[in-house]
Amino acid sequence: MNKTLIKQIPTIINCKEVIEIKKGFSSDEKFLIHMQDGKNKLLLRMFDLQVLELKKKEYSILERMQDYNVTCSKPISIGEVGNRGYLITSYLEGKDAEDEILKYSEQEQYNLGIEAGKELRKMHQLTAPSHISSWYARKAEKHKKYIDAYLAGQVKVNHDKKIMSFIDENIHLMKQRPNLFQHDDFHLGNIIVTNKKFAGTIDFGSYDWGDPIHEFLKIGIFSRGVSIPFSIGQIRGYFDNKEPDEDFWMLYALYLAMCVFSTVVWTTKTIPDQMNEMLDKVYLYLEDHDYFSRLKPKWYE
Repeated sequence: MNKTLIKQIPTIINCKEVIEIKKGFSSDEKFLIHMQDGKNKLLLRMFDLQVLELKKKEYSILERMQDYNVTCSKPISIGEVGNRGYLITSYLEGKDAEDEILKYSEQEQYNLGIEAGKELRKMHQLTAPSHISSWYARKAEKHKKYIDAYLAGQVKVNHDKKIMSFIDENIHLMKQRPNLFQHDDFHLGNIIVTNKKFAGTIDFGSYDWGDPIHEFLKIGIFSRGVSIPFSIGQIRGYFDNKEPDEDFWMLYALYLAMCVFSTVVWTTKTIPDQMNEMLDKVYLYLEDHDYFSRLKPKWYE
């Protein structure tokens, strides 16, 4: 373990204790750092130098999030030590919402969703840099690649032609969509809670730029399977406790439909042994939408 390297990082040179954190899918090494004062806790991530430039971008995103009062880790320092890169942020106290939420009442789950929606809205104030091409151009090209790969592969989804024609009829709706910051992995597993209250969002590493409605995909795929009250709350909280309009549901359904094919292709390539579990999730949201003959999912009441 890199204890000797850690002792060479200026910010934490006088730390009292270093505890490795094993949770999560990231290839980073993660450590909880207890500082001498006993109050201050920091999170240290160590990674290969080849991703240092990417991490610097993530660091600057965290800086920008502070400008919008987003509840997330505060960036403290970034650099290299020995043959590794490091990133230090404040440590968000609390527990993983995915592990905790089923201990809450339905009203408490809904309230947490409301808070999550408001936080997501704050993040979406950040506009894409001018060199980022339009959302439509990037998303349509990606979708075409996924369809080609899906058609060339072995795994097939029921009524796939029906889903493809739904996408083809509606893909033009992405043309006018804004190009804004996307957390791109906003779901219960990346939300921290304390005393049944929202305590912050983690894991900004897979951020992107594009249509903010694309963020809601994760509800249809993940959050809805864990807590429907939370999922409804997140949508309403985002829209300031009002109902979203038909345009929202149209785009939400479009992005879920596209996700059918990207999920099959990604799973084939990355975690083929989990294909059945992933297909269960896909079939769940296909049923929610009657294979996209309905836009608003059945669970949204």
